[in-house]
Amino acid sequence: MKKIVAIVGSASANSSNLSIVKYFESLCSSEIEFEIFEDLKHYPHFSPELSVENTPSEIVKFRESIMHSDGVIICTPEYVFSIPSGLKNLLEWSVSTVIFSDKPVGLITASANGTKGHEELHLILSTLGASLHDNTQLLIQGVKGKISPEGDITHQETKRLLEEFMKNFLIPN
Repeated sequence: MKKIVAIVGSASANSSNLSIVKYFESLCSSEIEFEIFEDLKHYPHFSPELSVENTPSEIVKFRESIMHSDGVIICTPEYVFSIPSGLKNLLEWSVSTVIFSDKPVGLITASANGTKGHEELHLILSTLGASLHDNTQLLIQGVKGKISPEGDITHQETKRLLEEFMKNFLIPN
């Protein structure tokens, strides 16, 4: 069974981004083990002095999960034309490692607009050495009108794009 780490960048408890990750989990639960990292505000602030030695245990666990996974999906909103601070913080803890080197990473930015945040996320993951492909990157604009308050994906084209994304992520070209 493949293991996928999913990172939800949103700081909201019932975010559209978490709904997307849960949708993926429901699509693939029989063949994929998902480990979801959410509620990122509880991770310690990045400290270069602790990045290599005396690293906080929750960061060690995060790094090990990435290292032992078959791939990573990051699903995030855009906050003020950037990625959320909790997501940026968690990615900063990875700079002194090689955990993302050649790791298949899928990027989804689901937000009101998301263009700038998506560009920034791509730049950061490229810098970390992740294996990124055009067919496993998705920008979902106007996401609030495409997912119900209960977390159901109501926009059929978005649902189709998410299913295509997941197929491409699981079976790379």
